[in-house]
Amino acid sequence: MKKNRLWFRSALLAILVVAVGYTIYNSMNEESGTYISKGDTAPNFVLTDLNGKQVELEDYRGKGVFLNFWGTWCKPCEREMPYMQRQYEKYKEQGVEILAVNVSETNVSVKNFADRYRMSFPIPMDKQREVTKAFGIGPIPTTILIDKNGKVVERTSESLSEKKIISFMEKIKP
Repeated sequence: MKKNRLWFRSALLAILVVAVGYTIYNSMNEESGTYISKGDTAPNFVLTDLNGKQVELEDYRGKGVFLNFWGTWCKPCEREMPYMQRQYEKYKEQGVEILAVNVSETNVSVKNFADRYRMSFPIPMDKQREVTKAFGIGPIPTTILIDKNGKVVERTSESLSEKKIISFMEKIKP
């Protein structure tokens, strides 16, 4: 009798664990949307930047785009921003643009962060995570390199060194 009860409880627990795991798996996949990868055409989007200006990806055709998804609370993002700013100043005149898409934060917190790091590149605000989902962004920071024709050249979720950012800028320079 005790063995039957133990077996029943174990089976019930296993079913419960599988059900919870399945639910979590589905909700994560549902949230991330389509995974955009190398060779894909980057989906167009329109977001409002920190200054209230509309930013549309399609407007950057003909330029290389360093598309970075980030948050103020993200330590690797914080380390990357000074490197990105320095390289933006060098590569902007060479046809490379940085779009630093902030994921789900308030304008006040992002403005304070941008001022602290003297960020001069566009900061589109993805408050509803629509663009984040369209690109299938999971962890941040995630950077997607887009060539002058709108094709994805590379995608990475690693924390970027300044040397790596320079190599990425060179890859997408028109």
